[in-house]
Amino acid sequence: MSAYPLVRLDEVAEVRLGRQRAPKNHRGDHMRPYMRAANVGWSGLKLDDVKQMNFTDVELETYRLAPGDLILSEASGSPGEVGKPALWSEEIEDCAFQNTLLRVRPREHEPAFLLHYFRFVALSGHFVRESRGVGINHLGRARLAGWMTPLPTLGEQRRIVEILEDHLSRLDTARSNLLRACGRLASLHEAALSALMPEDGPTEPLINLLGDPLANGRSVPTRDDGFPVLRLTALKDAGVDFSERKLGAWSRAEASRFLVHQGDFLIARGNGSLRLVGRGSLVRTKPDEVAFPDTVIRARPKTSSLLPEFLDVAWNSRRTRAQIERVARTSAGIYKVNQSQLERIKLPLLPVAEQRRVIADMQIVDDNRRRLLTAIAHAEQRQQVLRRAVMAAAFEGKLTGRHTDTEVIEEAASLEGTPR
Repeated sequence: MSAYPLVRLDEVAEVRLGRQRAPKNHRGDHMRPYMRAANVGWSGLKLDDVKQMNFTDVELETYRLAPGDLILSEASGSPGEVGKPALWSEEIEDCAFQNTLLRVRPREHEPAFLLHYFRFVALSGHFVRESRGVGINHLGRARLAGWMTPLPTLGEQRRIVEILEDHLSRLDTARSNLLRACGRLASLHEAALSALMPEDGPTEPLINLLGDPLANGRSVPTRDDGFPVLRLTALKDAGVDFSERKLGAWSRAEASRFLVHQGDFLIARGNGSLRLVGRGSLVRTKPDEVAFPDTVIRARPKTSSLLPEFLDVAWNSRRTRAQIERVARTSAGIYKVNQSQLERIKLPLLPVAEQRRVIADMQIVDDNRRRLLTAIAHAEQRQQVLRRAVMAAAFEGKLTGRHTDTEVIEEAASLEGTPR
């Protein structure tokens, strides 16, 4: 509940929806840069990919962004993105905005105060609860214009911004540390993997280590009463996720050649990222009946010479990864690999007993990594709850900038039931 007077936003600011894109505006004599939803991030503007379309001089007067304007995401298929705001400081001259954004031009607010307030409303889910639409959640100009908005005095707004940014800067530092911890953990995991896998020594092409030939899956359209088939997203680092599936328009008999079995190794045929093309995932447990799709290549190792768990470890090693990326080909922005390329990938040739030792050692590394990732995720969740709690306390007039703020923030965070 706000400690300050509430007013309709359109009583103290201009609220406008951006201009719709149309084919006639894709080219013209007055091409101008414009902002769209993709240019608005939680940490500010993202200006690495700024599009242009034709705005006449008259249109630009209506849709030009000015310093101090707020732009908010008008709609999103992801509920948590609705109303996501950013502050415009004339980063680009004569820049307009598209109808995926709403512009708020304040008359009685400090822009930074409104930025923090809108960010709090969006992060707390209030915008999405008032949005409309099926599949795509629309905030809409009218709903934003009627939004009841706190209006402290300008002096109080500046005080709130100063205190709030001091608290948020500490949370930003904590989040940066968490991200660095994730990066270091990934580097340590790769180093452990490299230490366990020989960088030299004898190798063998994959084709000579298979019990069955490599096999591509089959593409089937979705059908509500069909036979289950995995999605490409089922391929995870920890193993195949069997919840990632759909029902395909085929019978059990038609799917029988593509059934997945324990010990199968599934490989992604394509990806928009070179780092992820050829990614492999092991079927660690006996699954219920499910087939694999055409986006996946199935490998069945000959267990007398290649244990499935060792294939999983070796496939993710730097040495194997480099081979996959060398042979991958790109078309229309998608990197792809095929069976003949994968058959020639060379894997370390270790005795089965040595493979078991590597598997056991890597299991210890993976278990420790998962524990640390869980702790990092727990800390990130805590950071997000504290961020919302800081904002809630600020707009309720409870922050003073003194040490007692900590107790106020902890009390607000406890109302969300956040883990400590």
